[in-house]
Amino acid sequence: MKIDYGEPFVGKAGKLMNMAFQILGIKREEVYIANIVKCRPPMNRNPEKDECEACINYLRNQVVLIKPNIIVLLGSVALKNILGQEYGITSSRGKWIEKQGIKYMPTWHPAALLRDETKKIDFINDLQLVLEEVNNENNR
Repeated sequence: MKIDYGEPFVGKAGKLMNMAFQILGIKREEVYIANIVKCRPPMNRNPEKDECEACINYLRNQVVLIKPNIIVLLGSVALKNILGQEYGITSSRGKWIEKQGIKYMPTWHPAALLRDETKKIDFINDLQLVLEEVNNENNR
């Protein structure tokens, strides 16, 4: 029986993300992590449109409360639900997209790294870009 701790990224993908954070000197406690949907879909599949729609306002309220300058979008589901269906993760990852005063960095979902290890370099590079932008903002 698999236990759901109610926290995002606690499985194998989360461990991989934590390793990337460690490589870059980021403490997980220093970032706020949220999911599009607030419960795990059956069989850990991607959430369906109606599931995303049911939870998206909760996520939007989290963003309003936290007021982030930068949001990292992990994977296609996050990218499409936050910025729009016209975006694709392959063409958008690693590129800054700015909307309404927030800078977005789309990158691979950590689960994608488990399926294709060649994406790990992109993932680390994308997070490095985020870290550089955070440091630039802190020095302004």
